[in-house]
Parts: sequence; C-alpha cells; structure tokens
Amino acid sequence: MRRTASPPWEKPVYTLDEAENLQVGEVHDLYRRYVNKSQVSLMTSFGFGRELVSSAEGAYLTLSDGRRILDMTGGVGVLNHGHNHPRILAARERFARERRMEVHKTYFSPYLAALGHNLAEVLPGDLNMSFLPNSGAEAVEGAVKLAYKYHKGRRSTVLRADCAFHGKLLGSGGLTGQAQFGFPTIPGIDTFRYGDLGSVKRAVAAHPDDVYAILIEPFSASTIQWCSEEFLRGLRELCDREKIVLIFDEIYTGWGKTGTLFHFMRYPDLVPDVLTTSKSFGGGKSSISALVAREGVFRKAYDNLGDALLQSTSTTYYGFGEECATALEAVNIAVEDDYPARARALGAVLEPGLERIAKEHPEAVGRVAGAGALWGVFVDGGPRVLDLVAKLAPGGMARDPRFRTKLVTCAVINALYQDHGIYAYYTLNGLNPLIIGPSLVTDPAEAERTVDALGEVLDRGLSPLVARFIKQKVGSQW
Repeated sequence: MRRTASPPWEKPVYTLDEAENLQVGEVHDLYRRYVNKSQVSLMTSFGFGRELVSSAEGAYLTLSDGRRILDMTGGVGVLNHGHNHPRILAARERFARERRMEVHKTYFSPYLAALGHNLAEVLPGDLNMSFLPNSGAEAVEGAVKLAYKYHKGRRSTVLRADCAFHGKLLGSGGLTGQAQFGFPTIPGIDTFRYGDLGSVKRAVAAHPDDVYAILIEPFSASTIQWCSEEFLRGLRELCDREKIVLIFDEIYTGWGKTGTLFHFMRYPDLVPDVLTTSKSFGGGKSSISALVAREGVFRKAYDNLGDALLQSTSTTYYGFGEECATALEAVNIAVEDDYPARARALGAVLEPGLERIAKEHPEAVGRVAGAGALWGVFVDGGPRVLDLVAKLAPGGMARDPRFRTKLVTCAVINALYQDHGIYAYYTLNGLNPLIIGPSLVTDPAEAERTVDALGEVLDRGLSPLVARFIKQKVGSQW
C-alpha cells in the first residue's frame, strides 16, 4: 500500500483514506507489530476477527464483502441505540458544524449542566449529583473514592461480591471478584457471596464500624444472574443501619436493557447512595460514564471550597462538549422511545423461545437465564463432547479450566454466524454463557429469527459443530 510522503526526518504515516482501505491481513499485521500480537492469535483462533466491517446501521453490520450480519451482541452493552443512530449522528454533526467549544478548564459547559439535570430527573429519590468520567471503570473507582471521602478516611474496608466484574484498572480490577492477574490495588477489599445477605452481614461484622462502601451489580451481566428484591432491600437496610455507602453498578444494564430504565428501578422506593452507568450512556458513539450520588452523600464529601476539586472535576477533559452533547441526546432517545418497553418486547420473544430450545436440547443446553434484552444460554456439551475437545485441542490452550466450555460455545456461535448471518458472543468472565443481548432498536421478529436459527444449529449436534469449528477456525492457528 502507498504510504504518505513525509519529510526525510520523519517516518511515513497513514492517512485516513489509507487506513479505511487496509485489508484484513494488513490490519492483522499492524496489530501484531504495534498493538498486541497475542490478541490477533486469540481472536482468530476462536473464529473472530477474520473479516472487516465496512458499515453498520441499526442492528446490522455490512462486511467488506457485502455480506449483511444481524448483530445480536448489542455491542456488549454499548449499543442500546444500535449502530449509528440517526439522532446521535445528527447531534454530533451539529456540534461539529456549529464549531461548538469542546473543552476548556475555565468555562462552564451547558451540555454538562443539562446532562446532570436530566440524570437527576430520570432517577429516583435524591440521586441528584453527577460526575462524568470517561469509562465505567473510572465511574466505579470514583464512586468508591466518594464513599471513602464521605467517611473522611476513618473507615478502611470496601465489600464486593465474589462474582463481581467492575473493570480492569488497578482499583476496579481489585474490586472485581473474578480471577485476574494479581496487580496491586486499593487496600481493604473484602468479599461476600453474591445474593447472600447472610454473607454480607458476616463480612460487615468481621470489620466492625470499618466498612465504608458495599459495591454490587443488581444484575450481573457477566454471569447472567441477579439479586432478589429481598436481598437488595436487605442491603439498603443494613447500609442505613451501619452508615455504609451503598453503590449500585449498572454500567451494562442501564438505559432499559433488562426492561426497566435501570435494573434496580423495578423495585419501588429502592435507592442506592451512588449509581454508576456507562456503555450505552454514550449512544454508541461517546466514551462517557457517570456516577450519580444522593445529594447528602455528595455534599458531605465534596461540597466545600477546600474539597471541591478532589473529585477530579478539574481534569483537563472534564465537560468534554461533544461527549456530553451525545449523551444528552442518548438519554432523550432512551426516554422518548421507551427503551425499557422495547427490551420487554424483545424479552417476550427471547424468554419463551430460549426456554423451548433448552427443553428440546437438554444434551446441549444446561439452562437459560436473563431479563429483557439480555439473555445467556449456558451451553453444556456433557462429557462426550468435552472429551472430544480435550483430544483435539493442544495442551497449551487446554490448560485453561474453562477452555472446553469456551470452545464448545464458540462452535455454536460460529455456526450462527457462518450459516445464518447472526452475530452472538460469549462472556469472557464468569461461566462463559452464549449471550443474546440485542440493541433496543432490534425488531422482535429479528429476535425470533435468532431463536429459530439457534434451534437449527443445535439440531445438528454439538460434536459435529465442534469438529467443524476446530478444523475450520482453530486448527489452522495451531
């Protein structure tokens, strides 16, 4: 490929036009050289990353060869609005066309101000005070930091669930219960069993008058399980009694995904002290997140001249104009188009359809679980299929204790993609279920097509699917 001419003392660089015309092999090579060689090996070994997407709209991807793919991944929580929602595009184009100011440390942002107001209006109780970082992991860390400051540093323990997933930064990685590399993290983290109120009470009792925050996902998107109303209300009562800051992480499940605007809002008058959100908050175009705190909690922590900047509101990019403008429009769309109702309509198709498939294929599906537009299919091939994987897979990759389940699940995902033009995924965390989590612009008829296609795939039997997948997708990489 031609490279852009440049002064003799500089290396040539790609233009935007040249980047858009790179072929998949060239992209793989550049990733290997400049991003992560092992990422290429991992993605292509499991059947992904072998094609490039030329465009995307709504619930569909168009590949560079013209093939149209129904995207039932929902962008792993990012794309509630689908790909390139016209109102989101229009808002961003308008911002650029009118040359609005992006960011400046000494001017207030009208977009941030309006977005803070809108968050307070759609959330219950006195969840009124917002801070807007870039990513979900930052929002989680900001929420925990707020709780620590609320107690003026006099308490030193934070509790999180055993199956929690809150991010991969040093702080949020430590707050994640699932196994990761042992990076250093914030001190004082202890664990309770997800959904077990007795376990939480025992953890609190083990640290008398020392727990400053409890962090919980009301719906765990990485494991497809959720807390009961009794458990969440019990947490609220415990936190009130012990003066502990209660944090709900709804990074993935916010903005309608499970059938209510946020999952916890299905329970009347239940309000956390801090709520975190990200992913679809940016309308599929902006990397933006929020932590929203109850007014009393926030004001005690930061609302004084000495501490007003401790929340990092003085960071250079805070109030980033286009990101806030995009989120402003994304919230309006979710409310005006009633995304919770759209999720419920998708769930009305997915729930009975997937349950029927589980009954028809007990040898392949252990169980299904979910709510609204977020469902997990736990593929369970049994000893015979898993032994086949063990024989065909090389020792290096098979040392992963979850490798067999991952590979069998990928074989099903590959058949959906290759034979039916439907894109699903499996969670990298937890028990690795196959996820059907469509965007909320997806038509229920497309959800029905996905269920029918999954049934046809499983009708073929897992052993042939696995053998084909290893031969076509994995074998060439080993």
